[in-house]
Amino acid sequence: MKHVFVETNWVVDYCAPAHRRVPAAAKLLEAANSGAITLHLPSPCLSEARSVIRRRFQPREADSLREYLKWAKVNGHVDAGAEDATRRVLQHFEHLVKRDLDNLETKLDSLKSEKGLVVFPLSTEMLERSVLLATERLELKPFDNSILAAVLVRARELGQEGRLDLAFCDLDGDLQPWGPAWQN
Repeated sequence: MKHVFVETNWVVDYCAPAHRRVPAAAKLLEAANSGAITLHLPSPCLSEARSVIRRRFQPREADSLREYLKWAKVNGHVDAGAEDATRRVLQHFEHLVKRDLDNLETKLDSLKSEKGLVVFPLSTEMLERSVLLATERLELKPFDNSILAAVLVRARELGQEGRLDLAFCDLDGDLQPWGPAWQN
């Protein structure tokens, strides 16, 4: 069986408000729940995803569009019907995003009980490896350094158990093999 390591970006893609969710993230979890693969997620990625989602997915665009509507109506670029319809869409958009953000804790918490997802805590060995990586001139942010250490240690543990079909599903540009960490 393939063991796939995921990180914060996968959690963000899976737990984002509905209109910003990435279907491939859900398909990956479906594959894990069907037994085709096992996903492994360092636990700190859940808290990092929470703050990223809350910051990145606030419906700020609606305020800009309302300002535009105000200007466009005064200057004759939209009629009352278009303005009214647009305001209803914006209100619906904000309501749905707020609902999804209000349910974020439940969605994040539910990940811990997914059948095909192993959420693992950082161990002392992982933190010690993080210290060693800090001197490797990888130019990683401290959090990425810790996640990389966690993945490396957990991958070694799986390998020692004979589970050798390992993959790292990574969307973080700092950790990808062509990113800055790997150019030294």
